[in-house]
Amino acid sequence: MTLSAVDHAIINRALVAATHEMGTKLVRSAHSPIVREAQDCSAAIMNARGEVVAQSELIAIQLGSVAHTFAPCLARYPIDEIAEGDFFINNDPYSGGQHIPDIFLFTPIFFHEALIGFSASVVHHIDLGGGAPGLNPAAADVHQEGIIFPPSKYNIERDWKGGPFERMIAANVRMPVATIGDINAQFAANAIGAKRMVALAEKYGAADITLAMDEMLNYSERRIRAAIRDLPDGTYSGQASIDDDGLGSDALDIHTQVTIHGETVSVNFEGTHDQVGSNINNPFASTYSSTIACLKSVLTDPDIPFNDGVSRVISVHAPLGSILNPRPPAPVRARLLPSNRLFNAVMKALAQIAPDRVIAEGFDTTTSICLSHLNETGYNIYLEILGGGYGAGAENDGCDGVDCPLSNCANIPLEAVEMDYPFLRMETYLLRDGTQGEGRTNGGMGLERSYRILDDNVQFATYCDRFKNGAQGLFGGHNGAPAESLIERNGESIALQSKMGVKLQRGDRLIIRTGGGGGYGTPDN
Repeated sequence: MTLSAVDHAIINRALVAATHEMGTKLVRSAHSPIVREAQDCSAAIMNARGEVVAQSELIAIQLGSVAHTFAPCLARYPIDEIAEGDFFINNDPYSGGQHIPDIFLFTPIFFHEALIGFSASVVHHIDLGGGAPGLNPAAADVHQEGIIFPPSKYNIERDWKGGPFERMIAANVRMPVATIGDINAQFAANAIGAKRMVALAEKYGAADITLAMDEMLNYSERRIRAAIRDLPDGTYSGQASIDDDGLGSDALDIHTQVTIHGETVSVNFEGTHDQVGSNINNPFASTYSSTIACLKSVLTDPDIPFNDGVSRVISVHAPLGSILNPRPPAPVRARLLPSNRLFNAVMKALAQIAPDRVIAEGFDTTTSICLSHLNETGYNIYLEILGGGYGAGAENDGCDGVDCPLSNCANIPLEAVEMDYPFLRMETYLLRDGTQGEGRTNGGMGLERSYRILDDNVQFATYCDRFKNGAQGLFGGHNGAPAESLIERNGESIALQSKMGVKLQRGDRLIIRTGGGGGYGTPDN
């Protein structure tokens, strides 16, 4: 049967709407503020081959790797052995995953006992064990960063719902109520996706749903091929740098070569710095998804669905043993720092052929803030991702005080922080005027947040960047101001490093200041 264009459009929009509903279910069902408020989560619907056909537009770096993370599961467990009630889990950075806190859950969807697809969700979990609460900047290998779930298949009735798998996780994390609650939110989101897909199959039939999903992939492929076809063939280079590895190194350079050939794009990261001993290493799944996110944002229009049809015309290579494709067991918790810099490097390469569609470097840095406190009732862990100034574009100033393009987390409201974490009080939350890079259009401003510590034995851990050099302007635009963090204690100001952990005392004031975005074009005055 051949579907009409109208039916194709209806099914297409229904699947996209289902993923948005899944994302809403995740956020509203979650326990932890990092999901409930910051929305550090994503959801997708996949066909029976494990290809993403639709996804919620939440966290860019998670979206581009869903199929990449699921592929090792399908490779290990044949499709004809999957039964209703089964689910797959993967957070292994060296088996298609990203970093340990991002747990990917996949639920098979059956219609009249036939497999018609999968629903998928990913959540950044506030704690998965490891060597320190929430965040361990001193981790020397991935095993010190938390529990690793290799690509595995379980059954929700037998292994979850009070079963052995749930009990094992609860016994190995510091905040079991939060972790189990957030995993249950993933199951709920996956169930919504499955329910909506089954409803479509009941209306149109499984064969037509399969046909429509295939056309969704083909449509995205055709649109991006058409966009690439208009670009001049050639190889274009870009480079960006991380300040250091947190262990005393010099700058870590990321180099890229973007090659346009006909209707295809290949991206190579030869010449990029070798992997390092700290947690600033990027699993290949993150490298791949960050590259795809940059290329799609620059080369295509917003109406093109972000699905695996896009990946059919884009190839990515990063040398094994580099910071963008490390060998195990290198730690990878801070993988968004190199992800952001490769985003900057690819953007600079594209600036040579699409100058009106790119933006200057933004602060583009994951400022991960973790404050943890242990008392007689157990651990309480505050984790948040703070933003900075966005890079300016050809026709627009950069946004002020927002998360970077790859992360896209919302801020956690001050009231929610103080309600959940009585060991601290928020004292300031403001934009840093003067941190924006000036240009024909200006970069966005960074922000400041400060925390008064109200109890003893509070542990602070962080990873950040751009303490030494601010975001670079583009086409003559000025650089944004750098970031800084400090502790005010007994009238003394103590400067902190960008990647470290330290114990805080009652009465300390912790101040986090993020940087501004770069300007675009030479300033008029």
